[in-house]
Amino acid sequence: MQTGLPKDAVMRLSVVNTKLRDVYHTLEDLCEDMDVDKEEIVSSLRAIGYEYDEGIRQFV
Repeated sequence: MQTGLPKDAVMRLSVVNTKLRDVYHTLEDLCEDMDVDKEEIVSSLRAIGYEYDEGIRQFV
């Protein structure tokens, strides 16, 4: 389902945070535009110790 994102969680973290910084205003915008499931991204990055911070629009 994650066609535009790497399967590897660390690589996914890098791509998502870069896109949130440079392209998208919200995680929801990224998910809608890339046709990816928000909960799947959140859970896969939580599994490696990262949580989404809406204030800075990054996984930290």
